[in-house]
Amino acid sequence: MDQPRIDLRGARVMVTGASGGLGAAICSELARRGAELVLTARRRELLVDLAARTGGEVVVADLADRLDVDRLTEEALGCDVLVLNAGIGNDGPLEEATADGADLVLDVNLRAPIQMSLAFVQHALAERRRAALVTVGSLSGIVATPNTRMYNATKFGLRGFTLSLHQDLLGTSVHASLVAPGFIRDAGMFAENDIELPPGVRTKSPQDVADAVVRAVESGDAEVFAAPPELRAVAKFSGLLPGLSASIQRRLGVSERTSSR
Repeated sequence: MDQPRIDLRGARVMVTGASGGLGAAICSELARRGAELVLTARRRELLVDLAARTGGEVVVADLADRLDVDRLTEEALGCDVLVLNAGIGNDGPLEEATADGADLVLDVNLRAPIQMSLAFVQHALAERRRAALVTVGSLSGIVATPNTRMYNATKFGLRGFTLSLHQDLLGTSVHASLVAPGFIRDAGMFAENDIELPPGVRTKSPQDVADAVVRAVESGDAEVFAAPPELRAVAKFSGLLPGLSASIQRRLGVSERTSSR
């Protein structure tokens, strides 16, 4: 069976992390293409404003609360497309790292997406209907950088999970795709933390991420990048040679550039 193609017009689409800058861009593009949105995040006031602009339904939920995740998972079962965009970075100085802080990032960035993904695809397969799952990862799921321990850990994990799930679903009515942004200007964690990039490193826009999500839904490709080609090449090189990558990053002063996060 060929990979299923999803028509976004009239499709019911849940987007987690909808209240953030990247989430809002994703939701706006999906609404423009005729999707019926279910918008979820922690901040009701931002969701209500986004719903007024996109016509979406608001579901307030905290992915660090397992009862909220259970409730949200049940809501997702009635959707045609699930976009798991929510994510946090919680990597302060190494000497301040705690198990509770690690648990928080693991719950939001990895455990909740895995729980929701499994229930969503199992339900769609049981009903023999077309459905699409999109997880929003990062180039941080390919290459490690200093001062981003837990963010790297969860994005590596999310990438491995989604790419494996993509293979499990080949030949079925459901597909799973990972969207991997690079450095995104104007919105998201990179922009919010005002990290200084080395000279010559290009960025992408929130709209580029939204376009990548649409491509993932419509194509069923395993991985869709929202990053310049040269940055993708560097990330893949760094993933193959992490020791050399670390040495280059030290020479570029990457640790100093990210220590303000």
